[in-house]
Amino acid sequence: MTNLLIDVHTVLSVPADLEDWHDEPDIASEQLNLMLHRVADACSNDENANKFEQNCQQVWEYWYKDRSLCEIDDTDLLDWVDQQLASWDDLPLSETTSDHTQD
Repeated sequence: MTNLLIDVHTVLSVPADLEDWHDEPDIASEQLNLMLHRVADACSNDENANKFEQNCQQVWEYWYKDRSLCEIDDTDLLDWVDQQLASWDDLPLSETTSDHTQD
């Protein structure tokens, strides 16, 4: 396996990214970034950069508008990421993205 240089900082959120959907954008941003760091950790040793970007995009699309983001504990968010990483391995991007929240 080849170690790739994954720069998670290129995909991290800032509170301003989430302020339209969250009453506490600082917390929402921290939660989203927690998940994005988990993706980077999972991809750093055995995934290519394209897979990293694809997985980060999926986390963003699924969670950025989700109003419950601030209320879910870290363990549950990380478990969600781990489950999604395992299931996304066999699915094309078009089947894994979902804007599941209401505006």
